[in-house]
Amino acid sequence: MNDEASSIHGNIRASSIYTSESGEWKLGGLEILSAVKEDDGIIFSHGSLVPDIGRYSPPEVAKNGWDSIRKNPTHAVDSYQYGILVSEVFNGSFSGSEQVGTTKDVPLNMQTTYKRLTHAMPKMRLSVGHFFEQGSRSGGFFDTPLIQLADGIENLGLKSEAEKDAFLSELERVAESDDFPEDFFKVKVLPELLKSVEFGGGGPKSFSLVMRIASKLAEDEYDSQITPVIVRLFTSPDRALRVCLLGNLPLMIDHLSQRIVTDKIFPQMVTGFGDLAPVVREQTVKAVLVIVPKLSDRVVNGELLRHLAKTANDDQPGIRTNTTICLGKMAKNLGPASRSKVLSAAFARALRDPFVHARNAALMSLAATADVFTEEDCAIKMLPAICPSLVDKEKMIRDQANKTLNIYLERVRKYGQTLPESMLPPPSDGSNPGTRISTPQPGPGGGQWVGWAISSFTNKIATASGEIQPNANGTKPTPFERTASDPSANGVPPRPTTHAAPSAPVVPRVLSSVASREADAEDFGAGWGDIDDAADTADPWGDPVPTASRSSMTSQVSRPSTTSSATYDDGGEPDFEGWLNAQAAAKQQSKRPLPKGLATKKTTVPASKSGGAAPAKKPSPLSGTSRPITSKPVAAPKDDEEGDGWGDAWD
Repeated sequence: MNDEASSIHGNIRASSIYTSESGEWKLGGLEILSAVKEDDGIIFSHGSLVPDIGRYSPPEVAKNGWDSIRKNPTHAVDSYQYGILVSEVFNGSFSGSEQVGTTKDVPLNMQTTYKRLTHAMPKMRLSVGHFFEQGSRSGGFFDTPLIQLADGIENLGLKSEAEKDAFLSELERVAESDDFPEDFFKVKVLPELLKSVEFGGGGPKSFSLVMRIASKLAEDEYDSQITPVIVRLFTSPDRALRVCLLGNLPLMIDHLSQRIVTDKIFPQMVTGFGDLAPVVREQTVKAVLVIVPKLSDRVVNGELLRHLAKTANDDQPGIRTNTTICLGKMAKNLGPASRSKVLSAAFARALRDPFVHARNAALMSLAATADVFTEEDCAIKMLPAICPSLVDKEKMIRDQANKTLNIYLERVRKYGQTLPESMLPPPSDGSNPGTRISTPQPGPGGGQWVGWAISSFTNKIATASGEIQPNANGTKPTPFERTASDPSANGVPPRPTTHAAPSAPVVPRVLSSVASREADAEDFGAGWGDIDDAADTADPWGDPVPTASRSSMTSQVSRPSTTSSATYDDGGEPDFEGWLNAQAAAKQQSKRPLPKGLATKKTTVPASKSGGAAPAKKPSPLSGTSRPITSKPVAAPKDDEEGDGWGDAWD
């Protein structure tokens, strides 16, 4: 004003100072501002009309009036009044001319320069411009962080990258201190930083300062100044800015509404799950825990879980580990229907991770989320998944696995104590009890560790009376021999005979199967001799037996009746070859195939040229005698199908 405009203010005092909303001082009281070159300047004619102007007027004006200022330097009046202002600021008031030039409460480094402002001779006074210049020197009384901040923030967009980084570092240090007015940062610094971040390339450091200052804003101020900028910044493709946004998300999430987070923030945030830069993916996973309380259940259990399933299989082990930790901490936010299924699958996969910290994170997450699983899931799913970690190669994993296993075992054991002893129905009180359940008892020597659990009988001794009959060789007969030779052994009385029949021939295994099956279908009291009636029932393989075969069967089987119907050849042996022919004829009539395993090989029986007896057949393994079986020679069948001999199956 004094140097460039050649003008005089003429009214500098505390009452002419106003403060802006940011706390900055603004100079007012411009009522008598006039240029020195103006002949009719208002200061010359109306300067004395200003209230209480006499206390602040310099000695030459008080002595010669306002016209005398034309003869003196332009800055003389304003410098004197500025010196009075300095004394008034540091002392709190100005009493009169006797206080001018006193150094009471004035900073020591300012006293010398301050005295020159109020020199009695106008030409010896220091101009206000020179006063600022001396104070702004390095180490001067105006060389303070707050003044530097106020000067640098207005030109932030014009600074170079190096100057900008240096200024932001100093601003960050100043912001951590509580010695500076909050209103100055809110109104003066914050708008400039927002412009620098959004348009001037301020970068992550500027945004970190924005979040620190914005935390002191009121809710309405935050919504009007910060929220719109945050929404726009999430659409930026700058990876460094995205990482900064995600890192500062805890500072802003409380000020963002659920609608803004779900509709505007989250759709832009999920792009980081598939970013090529691992640091962006990792910061996105970490930010999930901050943002998930603001998301709807549909988004959490749908889209968010799909993205976390991808990061759980990320090629970076740190991202897999953080995903497991994230799932463990957000377990309460998952839906009850899918919570157990999702967590059990995710933790089971993480327990098999080759990265040791991923396995440890899975065990710790399992220990922290044990209450979200049912007791059945704990026993059936989680315990089997934890057990392999007990023998892990890393001691850290083994120790954590034991801790986690004890948590689940304790829960399963408590649940087991609440279950009933048995779910089986109580035993009936009838006279004929059914299946008996017996409890194994250890023997006196401790060697019997388990007994028979279930018995289908009553285990009464009276039902097992009688003796086992020995056979002809002095050994106990087989079940088949007991049945064929001694019907009374099965409780069937023998039928009377009029003459002694020859010794019963050994029945081949095929016939014994027929006889045993038919006997099961008939009444045991009818006797084994009624083979004709048994044959009328059904063939044991399911094929009908022709009449011719029945007569052949009757001739082959010895009946314990009054007259023996067995047919003998010249050698006194049963005609088994005739019976075989009858079976072959029956097979030709029946088109149904034999059951699997009973098909016979295609062989032909050679005929004896001399009409003598055929070679002896190999006896059945089930027969109890070594007597050879002979038969009459038969003619060879005409074709291979009719010549299938069942005798081969006996071998």
